Amino acid sequence: MSYFIKIIRFSLPYKKFAFLNIFFNILYALFSALAYVAMIPMMQILFGTTKKTYNQPKYEGISELKSFVEEFFNFKVTQYLEQDAGLALLFVIVMVIFLFFLKNIFNYLAMFFITFLRNGILKDIRNSLYNKTISLPLNFFTEKKKGDLMARISSDVLELQHSFLSILESIIRDPLTILFSLIVMFSFSTKLTFFVLVFIPLSGAIISQIGKSLRRKSARVQNEQGEFLSILEETLGGIKIIKAFNAQNKFVKKFGKSTQRFFHFSNKLLNRQNLASPISEFLGILVISGLLWFGGRMVLVDQTLSGAIFLSYLGLAYNILTPAKGISKAFYNIKKGDAAAQRVLDILEAKDDMEDTSESIGLKHLRKGIKFEKVFFSYGNKSVLENFSLEIKKGQTIALVGPSGGGKTTVANLINRFYEIGKGQLKIDDIPINQIKKSDLYQLTGVVTQDSILFNDSVQNNIALGNPLATKKDVVEAAIIANAYGFIEKLNDGFDTVIGEGGNMFSGGQKQRLSIARAVLKNPDILILDEATSSLDTGSEKLVQNALENLMKDRTSLVIAHRLSTIKKADLIVLLDKGKIIEKGTHQGLLKKDSFYKKLVELQTF
Repeated sequence: MSYFIKIIRFSLPYKKFAFLNIFFNILYALFSALAYVAMIPMMQILFGTTKKTYNQPKYEGISELKSFVEEFFNFKVTQYLEQDAGLALLFVIVMVIFLFFLKNIFNYLAMFFITFLRNGILKDIRNSLYNKTISLPLNFFTEKKKGDLMARISSDVLELQHSFLSILESIIRDPLTILFSLIVMFSFSTKLTFFVLVFIPLSGAIISQIGKSLRRKSARVQNEQGEFLSILEETLGGIKIIKAFNAQNKFVKKFGKSTQRFFHFSNKLLNRQNLASPISEFLGILVISGLLWFGGRMVLVDQTLSGAIFLSYLGLAYNILTPAKGISKAFYNIKKGDAAAQRVLDILEAKDDMEDTSESIGLKHLRKGIKFEKVFFSYGNKSVLENFSLEIKKGQTIALVGPSGGGKTTVANLINRFYEIGKGQLKIDDIPINQIKKSDLYQLTGVVTQDSILFNDSVQNNIALGNPLATKKDVVEAAIIANAYGFIEKLNDGFDTVIGEGGNMFSGGQKQRLSIARAVLKNPDILILDEATSSLDTGSEKLVQNALENLMKDRTSLVIAHRLSTIKKADLIVLLDKGKIIEKGTHQGLLKKDSFYKKLVELQTF
């Protein structure tokens, strides 16, 4: 229930729809009871037991309202009976139809307004999940599978719609329907109503027992759905490798095992869920059967209840059973939805250790430089940087080289504050990086990576990603600087061409030049180039290298490279191995020594 309360807090912006729903549900419940009461005069006419009233009654206050309404009805029916029995019957039937019409109109209006409430909650939950996901640090995503996160945002939210939010329609209506029906039933017969009330808690207890294991079973289903979505995401992302290594059968088996588990868990969940309806139906028949026996004796043996009232009473009893089943189903759905709600709240309530505080400092431009002071960093138990110290002055180009796994990309990630350092200090303009506002830090930095990440949007919007206020002229100038204008102009729609998912319609060099144009337009103070040319052919590399040199002019740059030909002009080359600096100097200076860098250069062809 605690998860349900946390989800329902999303309803606050839509409270006006909740109040309107409550208002029309009250009217629905009231007219639902009155509709069955109005059937009593009809049955009295049919049985010939109508109480004749020739004097029009007077209203004497709310305490006598029941007697007044009953006598007024009898008075009108008596008038019609004096003229024609068929006319009296028609009058009563019209009244019953009118009351049922109002009941259903109010029911529709109640559901009309609850629709805005339900869909508004769903919209806000999805938006909150997406916003939270975007804001969480990268280490959160290293611990979660992408497919599982997608399942939480998509299928788990849908499960909330089918479980938690589906009960909003009945959470007010059903209890009120039961309440108003019970009030009328008590006015008919206290003894008979107490007999009915014995069965309701008994039915609830039985339904509760069925629902106890639902949360655990539902959690298994949700987790397994996240598992096979993860496999699907991996398959689509690595389809070339899967085909190239003839590994289709391996992934088919892996996916099949996951869907088989999903099939097994879903069967258990749905079979338990399917018990609710037949059991509640059977319990309802037991109640009606008990009423027929107990109430029938009151009519036929004790003669303490009239037949017409008893038949109307049976209608009211049935009017109670339907919402009672709805309440038991709501309880059942809450249990079932708990697992999905917990998975959703795991993201919404995930702790972000990198959130800005009231003391965070704004930093619009780099004025001095970047300093690593005895920094230690680990991924879990794996140490990546040890006692790492480095100063990057404003306007300098620093190159990081060395074997794979030496910690080069980690240095870049720490400057972006994708991760928090373990020990030591990382300062920008003498301000510890964890004290700088994240939005300002991200605005200071621009990144061009080995894998050019483009989005399913127009060329112009991809280039203007970091500068949404840029004009078409600005975008064109950035493309020219990045040596991308030539191939963009040849596209069917030019800068308005939608590039498709991942930009697969372009070559590697073209995608990289679009990424560089994006960095040019953002105009960052700090530029990070992470293996920006390593996956390109010689022709593309030359074009991209020229674009990078244009981008790096008068800018503080950190270049990570395996191709040493691209870093000859760096102000300082730093050789990293196993998280430690083993050499540093200029290209020429390191070549004059018998250095590890010189050996790397000799292994490569310029």
